[in-house]
Amino acid sequence: MADSAPIGVFDSGVGGLSVLREIRARLPAESLLYLADSGHVPYGEKSPEFIRERCRSIAAFLLGQGAKALVLACNTATAAGIAELRELYPAIPLVGMEPAVKPAAQATRSGVVGVLATTGTLKSAKFAALLDRFASDVRVITQPCPGLVECIEAGELNTETTRSLLRGFVQPLIEQGCDTLILGCTHYPFIKPLLLELLPSTVILVDTGAAVARHLETVLAAHNQLGDGAAITRFWSSGDPRRLAGVLPVLWGESGAVDYYSK
Repeated sequence: MADSAPIGVFDSGVGGLSVLREIRARLPAESLLYLADSGHVPYGEKSPEFIRERCRSIAAFLLGQGAKALVLACNTATAAGIAELRELYPAIPLVGMEPAVKPAAQATRSGVVGVLATTGTLKSAKFAALLDRFASDVRVITQPCPGLVECIEAGELNTETTRSLLRGFVQPLIEQGCDTLILGCTHYPFIKPLLLELLPSTVILVDTGAAVARHLETVLAAHNQLGDGAAITRFWSSGDPRRLAGVLPVLWGESGAVDYYSK
């Protein structure tokens, strides 16, 4: 049977819109609820305890809005909070994000893989476990990217400030022979065009948005919760709703009303 209830998706800010686009492309009949926790962006510099509190608060809100499943469209939030949410909501399908270490390790030809991510993701036990499991035969160079999320939040996808910041992050990776680059934050797919300008054409970019959408489809099918109705999408922000509304046409592809999330 079809399930017309919406899917709840959240991130520290606008980055999860890159995942939301993949979900919409894969599951066009699903209604979506998106919450940008932009009042607390970026998560990457916050403590795990703070992030877990935000995950609890936002999950409770989205479920209160009728969500049948939750997607943590944030690597840092997944690393810090998804285990606790699974304990709190054992009957709710939960899908998280993790850096694409396995496909990157399989794709590299030079044996050197770079990772662009937030400090929180790179310090997490979940990321360390991914390296142990899938990257024992390759060299992985991690690069925290302070300030990059803030540029993307502001819609600065191709400004000189963003270009200079990104060049400083990727140049050391190129110099060390990186031929495969993991985009370890959901914000980063929005700067793929800029990355392609700055990187040699031989470097492969790897992110996980499409894989998350495929996994979500599998999970919903297993729970007999796939939708087939007239899909709608609603947006909330814990920051200035006008700011999210202003970048929706660029990052989501269409405009939309944004409500304020006050918690």
